[in-house]
Amino acid sequence: MPAAPSALCRDCGWEGDGAGALDSCPACRSRRILGHGELGALAIAHVDCDAFYAAIEKRDDPALADKPVLVGGGKRGVVSAACYIARRYGIRSAMPMFKALEACPHAVVIPPDIEKYSRVGREVREMMVARTPLVEPLSIDEAFLDLSGTEGVHGGSPARSLAGLAREIEERIGVTVSVGLSYNKFLAKIASDLDKPRGFSVIGRAEACDFLTDKPVGLLWGVGAALQRRLARDGIRRIGELRQYPEAELVRRYGAIGRRLARFSQGQDGRPVKPGRAAKSVSSEITFGEDIRAFQELEAKLWRQCERVARRMRKSELVGRTATLKLRTADFRILTRSRTLAAPTQLAEVLFQAVLPLLEKEADGRLYRLIGVGLSGLDNADTQSQADLFGADDERAAVLEKTVDRLRARFGNAAPVKGRSLGAKRKRS
Repeated sequence: MPAAPSALCRDCGWEGDGAGALDSCPACRSRRILGHGELGALAIAHVDCDAFYAAIEKRDDPALADKPVLVGGGKRGVVSAACYIARRYGIRSAMPMFKALEACPHAVVIPPDIEKYSRVGREVREMMVARTPLVEPLSIDEAFLDLSGTEGVHGGSPARSLAGLAREIEERIGVTVSVGLSYNKFLAKIASDLDKPRGFSVIGRAEACDFLTDKPVGLLWGVGAALQRRLARDGIRRIGELRQYPEAELVRRYGAIGRRLARFSQGQDGRPVKPGRAAKSVSSEITFGEDIRAFQELEAKLWRQCERVARRMRKSELVGRTATLKLRTADFRILTRSRTLAAPTQLAEVLFQAVLPLLEKEADGRLYRLIGVGLSGLDNADTQSQADLFGADDERAAVLEKTVDRLRARFGNAAPVKGRSLGAKRKRS
């Protein structure tokens, strides 16, 4: 049996010996050589598209290639994605758009086209599944892959298959990806962030603990700002400092997450790659051009978001049982309110009637800059009987909404809509 390769050319797929010794590929002279002593023994990967939304917009409009591009909701919205040119100005995702434009006034701002991004994301996912059936999506543009046992199928190591996947995505889709390769999910995800964009990084067993020692605890999955502050009060700021405590002590101090802290700090993660992970929720939100306090105006905006969620649910053949209202105040505080439905739904009318009382309680004169709605507790629509989905009062709404779906698919925005939507349009004119 031949020795596992320790070097790989990311451009032509050459594999061989020479980790750390080669400065160019013996086959094609490319300098994109990846060398690591464990390269042929690692099979868990995290693949992440680089600045995905912005990259698609640049692909579709070559005139944007050398310009800072922001994808987001206008001056009062937030940045959904920033290209790497824009990031040089300190811009990051979720930053308020007005702050991003203060940092980079000449940035090109493009409204998000989620349907287009989802379509491209599905194309990328299909290419991943062609390499291995063990693909666990994390979002529209990233996933874990387990390529264990695929060497015979693809004629090379998992690292070689991943390099080929990255080239295929770039050539066929027109966006770049960064790859992290390791022996578990936790470290693979960290690795994919080490050399963005268009990177390929490896973290092996031999160096994992040394690599993690001086890294901040915030790098650990599940450690948010609140837990970071709590750990800091106990004198724990670096991952290596967690190793000073037995697992039982960390569990005593921090609860169930203490077990994860102990194991992650040692480079351990036993979670398998679970293929076909379903979406947890479907949601839609809008940031207003001007702050709104009037209940009637908020109600009209809410209905349109309910329509959008319902269309996405029907398109995905899903139903949901938990309805959630989201509001952002003028001073950027986020409020979320939820209620459980009597039966799963995919209807805008049912969703709207569920969250409207929640809105009534919060529309107390405060100014709001954003409203959103979502459905979670998802299930496949075909597992629910029609009687469960649509009571007598909802059956007419179901027929009407599906009819509107068909008309919109044929005529676009010129299609007729429900009276409540027409009223909303008149209020905004």
